[in-house]
Amino acid sequence: MPAYTLAPTDTVIAPDGTILYRIQYADGTRGGYLQSTANLDPTSDAQVLGDAQVSGNAWVSDDAQVLGDARVSGNARVSGNAQVSGNAWVSGNAWVYGNAWVYGNAQVYGGAWVSGNAWVSGNARVSGNARVLGDAWVYGDARVSKPQHCLTVGPLGSRAATLTVCRDSTLSLSYATGCFFGSREAFLAAVEATHGDSPIGNAYAAAVMLADHVVPPYMPE
Repeated sequence: MPAYTLAPTDTVIAPDGTILYRIQYADGTRGGYLQSTANLDPTSDAQVLGDAQVSGNAWVSDDAQVLGDARVSGNARVSGNAQVSGNAWVSGNAWVYGNAWVYGNAQVYGGAWVSGNAWVSGNARVSGNARVLGDAWVYGDARVSKPQHCLTVGPLGSRAATLTVCRDSTLSLSYATGCFFGSREAFLAAVEATHGDSPIGNAYAAAVMLADHVVPPYMPE
């Protein structure tokens, strides 16, 4: 990646009040926004060894923002209006774009893509050739390394919510929608208690049946 500087007069304010500075690449191209140069590693010869990231030809472009202790490295790209924050890492050949957010202790690496309005947070790991799209919420200890490891179904219920089902190293499968996050069994119990044998309850039950045929339970790789 070409060397870059941060433009002191081209700034935006992140939602938490942090001042972010526009990237100015050596060839004159303007990139996205960083809190500091620690957010984007400019070195070369990228490698990904397990969970360890060594940097390379990473880019942050458009109006994307990287802040906090987050880092973008390897050959990763962050673009559009995406935001990477907290202690999150985006590395390898990963691409985070659109309005996606990656935060907390989450890691996105390998050839994974996170896009749309998707959120990846907690201790989630998105890797391999995984695709996390749309309104997906990948949370907790999710382990998503293939497209079929994360399923979104919606709109569901009276609030037209999206249900996200992921492989999870703690729960085997995690279910996330609205303010609910938990196991398959806990989700079915919550649906039964709230909706019973109603059209909404039946729709949620059908979504669970679909997930049973699409998302495999977590097995250590």
